[in-house]
Amino acid sequence: MIHRINRLGLWTLYMKEVRRFFKVQTQTIWAPAVTTLLFLVIFTVALGREGRMVLGVNFATFVAPGLIVMGMMQNAFANASFSFLAGKIQGTIIDYLMPPLSEGELMLAMTAAAVTRALLVGLALYAAMLLWPDVHLTMAHPWAVAWFGLMGSIMLALVGLMTSLWAEKFDHNAAVTNFVIAPLSLLSGTFYVIDNLAPMFQTISRLNPFFYVISGFRFGFLGQSDIGDTNMAVLNGAIGLGVLNVVLALVLYRLLRSGWKLKS
Repeated sequence: MIHRINRLGLWTLYMKEVRRFFKVQTQTIWAPAVTTLLFLVIFTVALGREGRMVLGVNFATFVAPGLIVMGMMQNAFANASFSFLAGKIQGTIIDYLMPPLSEGELMLAMTAAAVTRALLVGLALYAAMLLWPDVHLTMAHPWAVAWFGLMGSIMLALVGLMTSLWAEKFDHNAAVTNFVIAPLSLLSGTFYVIDNLAPMFQTISRLNPFFYVISGFRFGFLGQSDIGDTNMAVLNGAIGLGVLNVVLALVLYRLLRSGWKLKS
């Protein structure tokens, strides 16, 4: 019997998506973790010499939280943006549309799978960085680590699902990754504090939602952030990300209900 929520179908689709990326975990979990660690190596060697301090900590400790959550977001997007697109290209999209799942259940299962991959990548990075010299990752505010990490992963999972709806070939997916996701990630304060920028570029940075995810996640570890001078500024950023995710979820739900590029 299927009642208001098809729990069995929801769990089955979630496990199907998790097993899909787990069967190639070298590519989907470990390779992204190693690639992100290379950023830490390169930027620590290039900018972290001579005891450079940022926000009261050494450069390696400053940049590590941003790299962790950046890796989480990029992999949440990569997982979600592949799902519908692969189905459309391979002719298996019917496998998503025929089961007795509502649009909300379909969206929830696929978003949860993308967030699961993001969390696994984040845990792998966190464990590796604990062993890195001069990196000290003690959580000052665990709620901020959990909230901003989760909100960032959900945001990119929702954007990834929208991309997989819109894209008709892998080139379209790659274009969004290379020209939207990567620039927003790298220009979001991962390797610097925006106080060092000119006023115009500070304003532009504050319009980038990735900035709030990375700075809020860093606040969870360091207890300091360039979002604002007070904890209330960080809390406002957390609320803003929650509202943004609700809006993205509603837009995605409407697109799924309409069958845009799936049923027509």
